[in-house]
Amino acid sequence: MKSQLSHVKALESEAIFIIREVAAEFERPCLLFSGGKDSILILNMAVKAFAPAPVPFPIMHVDTGHNFPEVIEFRDRMVEKYGLKLIVASVQEAIDSGKVVEQTGKGASRNRLQTTALLDAIEEHKFDALFGGARRDEEKARAKERIYSFRDEFGQWDPKGQRPELWSLYNGRYNAGEHMRVFPISNWTELDVWTYIRDAEVEVPAVYFAHNRPVFERDGMWLAVTEFLSPEEDEVVEERMVRFRTIGDATCTGAVESPAQTIDQVIEEVGATRITERGATRADDRTAEAAMEDRKKEGYF
Repeated sequence: MKSQLSHVKALESEAIFIIREVAAEFERPCLLFSGGKDSILILNMAVKAFAPAPVPFPIMHVDTGHNFPEVIEFRDRMVEKYGLKLIVASVQEAIDSGKVVEQTGKGASRNRLQTTALLDAIEEHKFDALFGGARRDEEKARAKERIYSFRDEFGQWDPKGQRPELWSLYNGRYNAGEHMRVFPISNWTELDVWTYIRDAEVEVPAVYFAHNRPVFERDGMWLAVTEFLSPEEDEVVEERMVRFRTIGDATCTGAVESPAQTIDQVIEEVGATRITERGATRADDRTAEAAMEDRKKEGYF
């Protein structure tokens, strides 16, 4: 147990170093905050990195408008607790303005529409670095990222054109209109994240723990019944004990059946699984083998 704790402590030190480096090197950084465990982790380490001073950059939520209420409540509580500046990039506003067209029908999702809202917000606020919570065990395309992941003047990503990162040296140079996505927890796993959450006593939304919820099965996933998503005629609503391994748009984020109601139980469950959280519970990542990579090339997280 001692070696595991020292391992996570080393990961924390690396992440805090990266956060401080970005704050010193870039003029207008921002933290992308979904209310999910990975962005919560980065926020927690940013608070620790600059204490007792406040976090010196804003957080931004790219809001699909289809959120779990527990997550929005948690987001707003964290903003108040730490005195953060919150920027909301709204997908609904992009739809209303005609910049994007909403999907319709079974399986429709606003996730892909987040790209336009994100890139518009980056341009409006002139952000030159954005912290994201991607991990290399999360999804195949994530493994192609660097910690400093360069984006061109169109906000797009070229996986073959990333800069080398030798001896933890990061090249943050960019031209006007370009920016970096920065991933301080690239070297973490889902198990590392939960171990840190337990040891540092980090608060996370209640949806990460097992609870009774009305759900229905679609494409091998349990989707929650919400005001944004209802079952088809042939889909049966059941009350089941579930939890969420990842948090996103409520219309395409599936739950898993689980008895895990404590952090230790979650850690035990995560340690035994061989399927990533996105692969198991995100419908939008199942549309094609390279679905995430295609969206990242367009400017997605």
